[in-house]
Amino acid sequence: MHVNLKITTEIEIHSLSDLPKFKTLMESLGMKINKSQLARDLNVDRRTIDKYLNGLIPKKTRKRGSKIDKYYDVISQLLSKESKQIFYYKRVLWQYLKDNHGLECSQSAFRAYISRKPEFQAYFSEGKRTKPVGQVVRYETEPGEQAQFDWKENIRYVTKEGEILNVNIGVFLLSHSRFRTFLLTLSKSQSVLMSFLMETFEKIGGVPKTIVFDNMKTVMDEARTEYSKGVVNERFDQFAKDCGFDIHPCKAGRPYTKGKVEATMKLIDEIHAYQGQFSYEELQNFVQSLCERINHSYHQGTGKIPILAFEQEKNLLQPLPRNEIRDSYKIKHTLVKVNSAGMVTYKGNQYSVPAEYKGKTVGLQVYDDHIYVYYNMHLITQHRISSIKLNYKQEHYIETLSRGLPHHPDIDELAKKNLLAIHEVYKNE
Repeated sequence: MHVNLKITTEIEIHSLSDLPKFKTLMESLGMKINKSQLARDLNVDRRTIDKYLNGLIPKKTRKRGSKIDKYYDVISQLLSKESKQIFYYKRVLWQYLKDNHGLECSQSAFRAYISRKPEFQAYFSEGKRTKPVGQVVRYETEPGEQAQFDWKENIRYVTKEGEILNVNIGVFLLSHSRFRTFLLTLSKSQSVLMSFLMETFEKIGGVPKTIVFDNMKTVMDEARTEYSKGVVNERFDQFAKDCGFDIHPCKAGRPYTKGKVEATMKLIDEIHAYQGQFSYEELQNFVQSLCERINHSYHQGTGKIPILAFEQEKNLLQPLPRNEIRDSYKIKHTLVKVNSAGMVTYKGNQYSVPAEYKGKTVGLQVYDDHIYVYYNMHLITQHRISSIKLNYKQEHYIETLSRGLPHHPDIDELAKKNLLAIHEVYKNE
């Protein structure tokens, strides 16, 4: 606004902050201020005009730093090219920092912070690609009606020992409640699949009426297409009949038919945030804890928490098959005792376990050329079946040796030499 002082000077008032100077000038000229006119022109209350004329100085807005700033260096390291860890989504990075570095903020605040930092945002923007999908029609199913199953296949994982594994994660999901079970395995064989499903049925206390699969070879001998119903594998068909569920194969090329379980696959990508940090056994435990967390988290699509929704759904599942049928499909556990050297015996050859299990009874599962050793249902180690008499994992041997020689100056080097000697002795037996 412009105020004409009826003299050779005209003062321009742009904002409330100009009013103190205006008052000083008017008083020096002995002129009266029209507060009502000022209020109309500046579109504020007359009382506000009065406050500013009497010297009100508003507090200046401080530019505050974000509490996430203290994690800047950690984030920078995690997203650097030197890092083995991979974060496909900002959500995964947020969760990792919460779990391992004590970050306390909402996911939305964290995402906004990363977006404001070009050096971090570039990590998530590079190489982003969208996949065209067919038209998806959202639908819900009644409790107990349907489950979906799929594999997250051939995930390249580098263990903390430097071993490169190609692991698979089986995902079973009840369509109504979104309750899930996970299986981390090196194999996708039919025996592994059927054993996992049977153990899942026992865990949830029943069987859904229908399970949706894609055209995996362990289920389908011939794929279902637009023009063919496909052919279900005879052994798996018998398994379905024994359990009491119908097999519903997706049409080839239409993975979104089982979209509920497909959505879970993005959540599993969190394991890449732990590349190089876990042994295979520790990765097993992480995958189960991830499943547990998902089941206890709010589901955006349903507005429910899966574990609570499952409590209502489980009573509407079909009954379990008889014990004899269930046991016939589960991979057998054999109970054995760990000897004083920290080894278990299978077919005359010995395999190491962590030192704390000496003298304890453990369970062995043997399938697809591997031995899996469990204690209280937790996987404690796994070995490839070998023709060698003694089979040590280096970390097990180091642990055992360090307990026997606690003051040795270089236990790691001694362990390497001893293991080489053991291998030379037994390799040709």
